[in-house]
Amino acid sequence: MDKKIFMTGTFDVIHRGHIDILEYAKNLGDELYVAIDSDQRVKSKKGESRPFNNWQDRAKVIRSIKHVDKVLKFNNDEELLFILKIIQPDIWVIGSDWKGHNIPGKEYVREIKFFDRIDGYSTTRILGNNA
Repeated sequence: MDKKIFMTGTFDVIHRGHIDILEYAKNLGDELYVAIDSDQRVKSKKGESRPFNNWQDRAKVIRSIKHVDKVLKFNNDEELLFILKIIQPDIWVIGSDWKGHNIPGKEYVREIKFFDRIDGYSTTRILGNNA
């Protein structure tokens, strides 16, 4: 039985930090599912100037990365919970900035692993503080 790994993210402007976390996640199992925030969700979380790239473009870039097996889209927490309930991942890889926070949907995952962010790699930093 394949070991399913799950991740979420905006993946607005791809940088080395994204590639490193995707590679790390893929090395934990057989299938890597990546759920990407919809444009509306990104705008509500990060401001009117985001996303820099639309969902179709972000998804195409993520699909092209060899570590990724499936790309999904979600608009809100309810859709994310539905995806998790259906997939039932073995491991959910989450950025370490979520340590200590409530993680909706963790009940549908066997294990959560945190990935330490790599200093200096951030889409917001790349786009500037106004992004």
